[in-house]
Amino acid sequence: MNAQQTSPITLNVDLGDRSYPISIGQSLLSDAALVTRHIAGKRVAVVTNTTVGPLYLDRLVELLKGAGKQVTTVVLPDGEEEKNWASLMRVFDVLLEEKCDRKTTLVALGGGVIGDMTGFAAATYMRGVPFVQVPTTLLAQVDSSVGGKTGINHPLGKNMIGAFYQPQAVIADTSTLDTLPDRELSAGLAEVIKHGAIIDPAFFDWIESNIGKLVGRDPGALSYAIQRSCEIKADVVRQDEREGGLRAILNFGHTFGHAIEAGLGYGDWLHGEAVGCGMVMAADLSHRLGFIDAATAARLNALVKAANLPADAPDLGVERWLELMQVDKKNEGGQIKFILLKPLGTSVIMPVPQDVLLETLKACVR
Repeated sequence: MNAQQTSPITLNVDLGDRSYPISIGQSLLSDAALVTRHIAGKRVAVVTNTTVGPLYLDRLVELLKGAGKQVTTVVLPDGEEEKNWASLMRVFDVLLEEKCDRKTTLVALGGGVIGDMTGFAAATYMRGVPFVQVPTTLLAQVDSSVGGKTGINHPLGKNMIGAFYQPQAVIADTSTLDTLPDRELSAGLAEVIKHGAIIDPAFFDWIESNIGKLVGRDPGALSYAIQRSCEIKADVVRQDEREGGLRAILNFGHTFGHAIEAGLGYGDWLHGEAVGCGMVMAADLSHRLGFIDAATAARLNALVKAANLPADAPDLGVERWLELMQVDKKNEGGQIKFILLKPLGTSVIMPVPQDVLLETLKACVR
């Protein structure tokens, strides 16, 4: 495992005629040939937000115009709480006002919220137009930009309205992480830890050994973490594009995490913060069921804390916790399903006895 890799690399998400490349490297937003290679038509609509826009929008627009593209921009408010119907309609408003046709390529410039919403807009505008992911947060670079999950939140549940729709390409410019706040960097590390915990125990060991470098923004360590996370995610998506079975393991920590986000109000905790805490809770549950030992649960708890993520769950009230966890796409017939470690590096999806679940809630809520 070479953590010194900083030169650009390209991975491939192998989905037959919907396959696409993931480019990972520094200063990719200055590479006109790379960016425009995946934009076939003349028209481009760049969707971003009020935080990322002032940092990178002008540079990207200038590059696209220099390549002869006609560019439209959409700047949305920032925040998980803005991942809603009104923001989606704002994207459609601009596309229609600017008379964007079905050859228009949408470009998502931002984190997971922008990527999810832009992808959903692309899936549904004129019944489908091409789009390119340009993730600018660690969470988006290691997870949400890859795999074609798109959508918006509903007050009753996270990501309950959306579509599977693959991008033409993912361009992860790691230089954009230089402007990422520490809290957002930690949120992205939650998804990195997740990939090791559910699939690759050697990667989990590497994260443990290098968490100081990751938190300290070491370019080589971050580049390797992004690369390995994308390799894992791409392999899972190749096997199960529409989450018929295997892909659901990528939701490790998310059943608890989504409940935290919805229960506190979207935007109170960052998605990665909620997932980090959710993984601690899922590990506690795995231990109570005898799937992992106490030392393994403690390792995950310690790693989450070392990534500067919360490990104590908020007190939503037991009934509210259960109500929120029942609004989950994995659930069937009213049963709450959890992704559990059995053992570290391997996972299982199953309902659990309610008395054991209540023990985990009691132990983890502070």
